[in-house]
Amino acid sequence: MTIKIHNTLTGKLDEFKSIQPEKVSLYTCGPTVYDYPHIGNWAAYIYWDVLVRILTINGYDVKRVMNITDVGHLVSDADEGEDKLEKGARREGKTAWKVAKFYTDVFLDGMKKLNLIEPSVITKATEYIPQQLDLVRQLKTKGVTYQIDDGIYFDTSKFASYADFAHLNLEELKAGARVEYNQQKRNPSDFALWKFTPEGEKRDMEWPTPTDLTSDGKERMGFPGWHIECSAMALSELGKTIDIHTGGIDHIPVHHTNEIAQSETANGVRFSNYWMHNNFLKVDGRKFSKSLGNGYTLDDLKKQGFTPLDFRMFLLQTHYRSEGNFTFDNLQSAHNRLHNWRNIAILRHQIHDTVTSDKERNDDEKTLSLYATSQAIIEAINNDLNTPEALSIIDEAFTKLQNTRLENINANALNQLLDTIDQTLGLELINNTPDISDESKQLIIKRNLARQNKDWNLSDKLRDELLDIGITLLDNQIGTIWQYTDK
Repeated sequence: MTIKIHNTLTGKLDEFKSIQPEKVSLYTCGPTVYDYPHIGNWAAYIYWDVLVRILTINGYDVKRVMNITDVGHLVSDADEGEDKLEKGARREGKTAWKVAKFYTDVFLDGMKKLNLIEPSVITKATEYIPQQLDLVRQLKTKGVTYQIDDGIYFDTSKFASYADFAHLNLEELKAGARVEYNQQKRNPSDFALWKFTPEGEKRDMEWPTPTDLTSDGKERMGFPGWHIECSAMALSELGKTIDIHTGGIDHIPVHHTNEIAQSETANGVRFSNYWMHNNFLKVDGRKFSKSLGNGYTLDDLKKQGFTPLDFRMFLLQTHYRSEGNFTFDNLQSAHNRLHNWRNIAILRHQIHDTVTSDKERNDDEKTLSLYATSQAIIEAINNDLNTPEALSIIDEAFTKLQNTRLENINANALNQLLDTIDQTLGLELINNTPDISDESKQLIIKRNLARQNKDWNLSDKLRDELLDIGITLLDNQIGTIWQYTDK
């Protein structure tokens, strides 16, 4: 099957073709571990998890590298202000190293809760300092670096296509440069490859600057620029040209533009063939902001009675390139949708005498071709991760199932459909819908006999007993089925 990707590099929907047959090299910009990730941060990782899943289903062996930014990300996202890790250390009265360790663990735990596939390699910026310095050394050899008081910079005027990726207007950027921008920089768009620790200061995270990288040969301590980190880690683990690079749309004009400039200058080849960017998630139509008190975390959702998989379902309802809007009402709707899906999943425990193949009932309108539904889900996600369309396809199939007698449902096809949903969307329908106990099943049999005998008092009593243990009975045109009570 063909996978199509909206490629930021070309600005259009491109058919995906990997560099090596049946192998994919994928780099994901990871978290800066200085605080709890909010749900807007998690959006990207859920979308890129779907990307990994659909590539795998299509037969690719995916090597995915995700970085942990544990040094060098300044508060401006450029080259000014305080290092976010140092800021976190001051806020919590800990070392930057301890802050990084704590929030890295928080992030990895969140990945598990959201059922995200663990990357093949997780790289920490602090563990790739030699590689970053080597990349700076390559760039110096190419003649594109210069030194000013606070560090070593990349001269963007020496990379002819610097403005192309983000369609930047460098003249406007120069004319509109803030007064406080570093006047020692040759161009407003120039960026730091390596920053020097200010004289008289001692940082938690700092390393000796090799004297062959400096223009004055002076010994000083320093730390990497944010952009050099990702390039060095991607190049070290995946090679000079990778298949796919992912991140948020806010990375396009600065971070990813700078990655391209330094990587392609150093190696003389294209850095990544495909670039994928997810849009922002807002809260009640506004940006995430601590001052507004809307920087909700997974724990905040839990306090309101919602699970990480509820949030995952919520995210999948919006296409990754569309702007999302989080409200608790929207999250409740996603929760209800997931609960309904789980109640369809438990039908597999209640099917007894069933058709064994679609062909046995091709002329029967009540027989569903669930195998075709599974294929349609994959095709939807193959088309630029169109998860909203995939969810609509599932809803349509599940609505039909709700009105189909159990004996007309193809058990094998239903199980395959559920497996396809779990493999592509990661919603854990199968793992979260175990069968009920034999004791509960006996209660249901007794209750059905009571109804047949028109013993309504006993029937109601047994229904209440089941309700107390979280099992709801539905009597409808397709028969009596049991479901989980929504908590």
